[in-house]
Amino acid sequence: MDKSNELYRRFLQGDNDALGALVNIYNERLILFLYGFVKDSACAEDLAADTFLYLLVKKPSFRQESAFKTWLFRIAQNKAIDFLRKQKRYPEISLDNIKTDLPSSDLPELRLLQEERNRKLYIALQKLPGQYRTVLQLLYFEEMTYKQAGAVLRMSEKQIRNLSYNARNSLREACKKEGIENAFE
Repeated sequence: MDKSNELYRRFLQGDNDALGALVNIYNERLILFLYGFVKDSACAEDLAADTFLYLLVKKPSFRQESAFKTWLFRIAQNKAIDFLRKQKRYPEISLDNIKTDLPSSDLPELRLLQEERNRKLYIALQKLPGQYRTVLQLLYFEEMTYKQAGAVLRMSEKQIRNLSYNARNSLREACKKEGIENAFE
């Protein structure tokens, strides 16, 4: 059983510390995910808090038809969609707080080059259509499987594979325009 599944089961049995542990695990990731929809960090924080408040108050049953993470992100996405419907805005994803796994170096020149590449990559990502940014974030930054991302986006695994293929190609082209060479090696 997944650690998150176990924590949620314990929470449902009355262990409020288990919910705190789930908040510690997922809060920042949910905020980043929600920020992509609402483009406002305070709003994203509020929606993440609403997601956990929903768990606290409603205590919905988790049927384990998917991973807990997938289920939680689906609840958060629904919160964002409801918010956007009320605000009549279009969803976008920003990757401001994403840390890259580039090797760090003590040489200031290398750090400067890495920061410049990250800035250009961010610009290239911002130029992608909303669904492309969302699928790339779920697959690569949240490390979800195609099936899990499909559950979040309400798409089949095949649709997610096709969408991610097109998103990577679009990102590759956007990277070339931003002067980022060898972004996918």
